[in-house]
Amino acid sequence: MPRLTPDELRAAVAKLPHFPLAHTPTPLEHLPKLSKLLGGPQIYIKRDDCTGLTFGGNKTRHNELILGDAIQKQADIFVWGAGIHSNNCRQTAAACAKAGIDIHLVLGRGRPANGPDPIQGNLLLDYLVGAKVEIIEGAIGPDVDEHIMHRSREYAAAGRTVYSWDRKVVKPLAAIGYVTAMIEIAEQSAAQSFTPDAVYLCSAGSTGAGLVAGSKALGLNLPITHCAPIVWPWDTRADMARIAREAGELIGVSIDVESNDIDLSEEYIGPTGYGTSSPAGLEAISLMAREEAILLDPIYSSKAMSGLIDHIRQGRFTADQNVVFVHTGGTPALFSLNDEIMQGIGPRELE
Repeated sequence: MPRLTPDELRAAVAKLPHFPLAHTPTPLEHLPKLSKLLGGPQIYIKRDDCTGLTFGGNKTRHNELILGDAIQKQADIFVWGAGIHSNNCRQTAAACAKAGIDIHLVLGRGRPANGPDPIQGNLLLDYLVGAKVEIIEGAIGPDVDEHIMHRSREYAAAGRTVYSWDRKVVKPLAAIGYVTAMIEIAEQSAAQSFTPDAVYLCSAGSTGAGLVAGSKALGLNLPITHCAPIVWPWDTRADMARIAREAGELIGVSIDVESNDIDLSEEYIGPTGYGTSSPAGLEAISLMAREEAILLDPIYSSKAMSGLIDHIRQGRFTADQNVVFVHTGGTPALFSLNDEIMQGIGPRELE
């Protein structure tokens, strides 16, 4: 596979239709206090919590390609869905508001209702940006996907031009946003006179696949560790490798990646699973907030940071190495899990 320059890769990506949304390039910041506290590598953070669009996050980059595709196809309504406090749905609903396209969100609670669903965090923002919200008992994954298809058929029968959540179409497009992010990491680290020895992030899909595709296209020998927030009912490594290859096909770049090239850890999801905090993740939230004044979310980014912290404590890195942590956003979840977070962290006591 020929190595591309950042400009060549950026030009390949630019051939696809885009709808501008993200504040990019996002900052790449050194974390001096956290690096010193952990006594391990120098840690840098790629601030994709700063992409804009209703609290930002990784899905804003995704949606530049997805909205570009939808507008080219003359869609007038999105039918989308995920979990009830989905960052994906919050940012997609906001993107649709910017583009003037209606959106119907199917949000899976994953259990029967136990009273009214509290309208806070991402769910509050869904309503604020004008989404039609439908909450179902089914869980994120096949249950929600099936309901999305049902609603999509209804809207199509009523004469709407529907753009719906279709993994085969959406995931490779979304990944291309993180091909661009990898270009930024390569350029920003060079400008700051360091070479990354590893990248860590929370991903089990398009975001991580896009970083892998970007790294391969640029010819970087860069280990990327994906800390999964969820265990999917399929082979996640094979799925991510496929997404990376298909993203490459869309931009005319051959990406040679197989499932065994994907470094995926499911160890840091936590004892209560997806959609909740973990004790190690709460420690990561506390350390980042109190050492660097940066907020992590309890469901995604904190769990990936807990994985990095654990690997540092295991001695996997030396003090002179450099690690880039990609902050994928998700901070509105802090407000929907406020009681859980305070029970796990508690107030600080001063001597």
